[in-house]
Amino acid sequence: MTTPGIELVSPNNVTANAMLRAVDMVRPRLQATRPERVALVVGTQINGAPHLGTSLVQTAAFLLAKAIRRTFNVDAIVRFGALDNAPHDIRLDPETMHAYQQTYFHALGKTQIGELIERYYRAFFDSLADATGVDYEVETYTEQQEQPAFRAEFLHTLDRLDTIRWPLAPSHGVVHIRVPCPQCGWAEKRAERTRVAVHRRMDATFSAVCTDHGPYEIAVAADGGGYLDLATLYRNLVKERVLARDPVTLSVMVKGGDWAFGCQLVDEAHQQLGGLLAPPRVFTPMVLTDTGAKLSKSLIRERLVALPTGAQPWMLDATAWDGGVDNYVDTLVWLVSKFLSDPKHFYRSYTTQELNRIMTAHPITEAPPRAREMNLYRRYFDLLAAGRKTIEVRVQYPNLRNLAPGQLIRFVCGRDEALTKVKRVARYESFEQMLDTEGPDKVNPDSPRHQQLANIRRIYGPEKEALGVLAIEVELIPPALNV
Repeated sequence: MTTPGIELVSPNNVTANAMLRAVDMVRPRLQATRPERVALVVGTQINGAPHLGTSLVQTAAFLLAKAIRRTFNVDAIVRFGALDNAPHDIRLDPETMHAYQQTYFHALGKTQIGELIERYYRAFFDSLADATGVDYEVETYTEQQEQPAFRAEFLHTLDRLDTIRWPLAPSHGVVHIRVPCPQCGWAEKRAERTRVAVHRRMDATFSAVCTDHGPYEIAVAADGGGYLDLATLYRNLVKERVLARDPVTLSVMVKGGDWAFGCQLVDEAHQQLGGLLAPPRVFTPMVLTDTGAKLSKSLIRERLVALPTGAQPWMLDATAWDGGVDNYVDTLVWLVSKFLSDPKHFYRSYTTQELNRIMTAHPITEAPPRAREMNLYRRYFDLLAAGRKTIEVRVQYPNLRNLAPGQLIRFVCGRDEALTKVKRVARYESFEQMLDTEGPDKVNPDSPRHQQLANIRRIYGPEKEALGVLAIEVELIPPALNV
């Protein structure tokens, strides 16, 4: 039955005409590489409260991960890149008029960056993970640039810097490699006076000028050295090449539709470097104003453009939603699910007026008790549905840290579902400790302990086990009570 007022009418386009489902965008690479898992990678600048466009991209990442898991029978997670190198402050050198910037990380420090992530994103992601059954990981740009793989890839690109500098900076060929002053954390925004002084295979030395502390040098090596702040296109080039080298996990970049143009330049740089195929990308619908421009919170705040028709306060600041985080997430999941129902609806953009029309027509019903969704392989699902498996094993992803007795979990396998209530949650340091304490028969009565341990560790590697092991005891809720 179609609810009046929320029909979507979308024109056909080349992309939509080539596929039956929006998620089929990643099928070619899945068919070619047969990965063990898929990571939906989404990045956001940590510079204040997110607006609707940001929330749509993030919600799409979780729903695409869920669709990939169900459609292609491969595990999928979301990786959230918290871009704490966003400019916190910008100022001009009064003598040279060169612009200098300080990142959020250098202005606030690791602790306050963590607090920003907690304030604006943690509860939102936890709720999305519960609603979709998709786990997620968080990594700041500061943590990313510290990794030897990222630094080694960057150092490798310096071999072809004279070539890739044109796609990365097509107007002037000056790539923005920022190495902040070690004394104050400020760096030239456009890197006019930043130079590669020495370049070897596994390290390089950069010279730069601080407006307060004068000339300085920063060494960047694969195993450490100074802070490496790359401009947007360069950062994405290096990140994508690191991800493309992973033989086990296929990374899918999830970006707002406005990124489609910038990725043409990133792909040109990939081609110049050669040797690797860029990860597949999915571009999500943009939120547009009446003029067809992307919704810009900063332009509206600075009164450079008028408030668009149909724009609501929560479209500019997600924290203004009147209804709580879970209600906001459930509404976004409903909205983005409608977009994903047809490629024509997903591979397009929407004005604030149209989104307001759709959201206003959202049927309001009394919500049943919210259940976390968890996916199970068929052999485990059948055991649980038959009442023979009473312990489900997970690692302590962020969204599971507050799992408690009395909460509901909906286990899903394909089109089959089993609603359960949590009786008990036990936490362990290792899978061996968990099996020895809980007993293997409660986890899988048809498999010996040694085989269970091997199977669990095939799913969860050592870095996941290090997060902590959860043993979740559940009881089935009879179908007659499953409303």
